[in-house]
Amino acid sequence: MRHLVLAILLIVAGAAPLAAGESSPSSTAPSQPSLHEWQVWDVKTGQPVATEPWLTDLASAHIIYLGEEHRNRWHIEAALKVLRSLAGKNLRPAVAMEMFGWDGQDAINRYLLNFPSPRDQFLQDSRWEDNWGGPFEEYEPLVNFAREHRLTLLALNPPRALVRLVARQGLGQAKQDERMAQWGMRDEALSDDAAYRSIVLDQIRRCHAELTDDAYRRMYDASLFRDEGMAKIIAEHVRHSLGTVGAGPVLAYTGGGHIQYRLPVPNRVARRLGSDSAARQITIYLVAYEPTRPEAIRELLKEAIADYVWLTPLSAHGPPRRCK
Repeated sequence: MRHLVLAILLIVAGAAPLAAGESSPSSTAPSQPSLHEWQVWDVKTGQPVATEPWLTDLASAHIIYLGEEHRNRWHIEAALKVLRSLAGKNLRPAVAMEMFGWDGQDAINRYLLNFPSPRDQFLQDSRWEDNWGGPFEEYEPLVNFAREHRLTLLALNPPRALVRLVARQGLGQAKQDERMAQWGMRDEALSDDAAYRSIVLDQIRRCHAELTDDAYRRMYDASLFRDEGMAKIIAEHVRHSLGTVGAGPVLAYTGGGHIQYRLPVPNRVARRLGSDSAARQITIYLVAYEPTRPEAIRELLKEAIADYVWLTPLSAHGPPRRCK
């Protein structure tokens, strides 16, 4: 069943978002600004914004979500740009990363404190290969920034063993496992939002054709489980840090699929914090700009994929995978 979990990581984090349809060339107003790399587009106004004032505004948020295309180093650079801006304002943001599992948090804490811990030992102790498995060098700049600035680094993902369990058994049965209680997930309320279900199930079916309905259900359950687990970590940190002098926002760095339309993680965080919470959340969707596909960017803006869309250069690995 390992392939099911790997499929979930690809689908929910990296699949292209749903769109109602592609805009025709004639639907673009002649006066609309042209697209180019490193633009930040405000989805509400449909216009690009000046970068420096925008970065200043981000400093007033409590949670900043950056949704990446996996394996694009320019998206790491975008995250570092935000972190440098926050640090330059004497704020101490917490970096929260999808790429680490909860069972690696103790090792992360030791590494950040510069305890004698060789890099290879850190990767082993943090269970990097098991929980993520991609080249650590691609995400190492974010870890190094947190280490050099003595920032908190939060592991967002539930342990891979739990995700595999849900993918194999479904949520109902998996929640009875004693490991769910060990990690505080047995009695957690897992919100099965109708809009979220519609989008995620459609993406799973488009990216993995001809599976059984039961397989789709279990993949969906695992997706929901991961998103709820990430929201749990973010909400707990924000709840404890609100009002702390000098505390910066949480910068949550995940695949773009975890923030699309605010449904996967941001809305779950809002639910956990409560309607009376003053926490301000901002979602930023990172997209590699392909000059031959401007309509795809216009569609993201039209569909309000996030609060902002940030255009970057293409990854050295080429365009991201798109499901039909």
